[in-house]
Amino acid sequence: MSFKMPMPNQTPLYHAIHRDRYERQEFIREMEKATGRRILVYIANLSHPESAILREDIAPFCEIVASLDENSDVDLLLESPGGDPNAAETLVHTLLSRTRHLRVVVPQAAKSAATLISLAADEIMMSDTSELGPIDPQVSIPTTFGYQYRPAQAFLNGLELIKREHAGGQPLNPAYLPFLQGVDAALIDFCHKSIEHSKRLAVKWLSRSMFKNDVRAARKVAEQLSNIEKYPNHGTVIDHQEATRLGLKIHYRSFADPLWQAYWRLYTKYLVMMREKAGIKIFESSTSSIMI
Repeated sequence: MSFKMPMPNQTPLYHAIHRDRYERQEFIREMEKATGRRILVYIANLSHPESAILREDIAPFCEIVASLDENSDVDLLLESPGGDPNAAETLVHTLLSRTRHLRVVVPQAAKSAATLISLAADEIMMSDTSELGPIDPQVSIPTTFGYQYRPAQAFLNGLELIKREHAGGQPLNPAYLPFLQGVDAALIDFCHKSIEHSKRLAVKWLSRSMFKNDVRAARKVAEQLSNIEKYPNHGTVIDHQEATRLGLKIHYRSFADPLWQAYWRLYTKYLVMMREKAGIKIFESSTSSIMI
């Protein structure tokens, strides 16, 4: 009697070792069939100190984008604390080169430069767990623990606080010395220019997507998202209601909605996997997968 059943292309041991990845990719393929849209995943481990958007992300992101046909309708499942706006710009250009309609899906947090990426979308899918943030960029700042990413505006605010205290005739607090080591005029200028660059990117992408050819409306939203009086904290939560009030095109789904539940189930697979394997970021599609 002959025995026939479909087998994976990979060898048995290799498939068993990477079974979680193949399970996720099969789930992605089933979702793509149901939605008629291609799905790309960029998930960063928010608790990892090296999770910021960097230029090193460009190559793996390009790998998953390469799996798209031209003029694809795309859902980008995005979670990131933000990072380098220049790197974010390249990620967006890479993605838009093959995209007809872009929807960014935010399961939990897309902050700072990740919010910038979301502004390039035609719409943003959010639920009750979702949050965007102000678009103040993060820059590499010298600290006693080496170079670390900090919000540019928070860094400038810290300098201003030290300046005010010292101007009153008080001696410099020794606690500020580690903060001031390595700080020079070039770094301060870079912070100011990074903030302005983020605003320009926001206007550029909003004019292309949610506010087509309406630069005035795009500029108004960009100014609000970069307003430190309105959003004084880098981690400020901009939920779906606040994002809608700002004028962004938000596709709200209740947590019980079947489509949102499918995306949430996919997201939790990455959440658990990243914690178990101490991963920093994962880039994945139905055919490609890179974890760093």
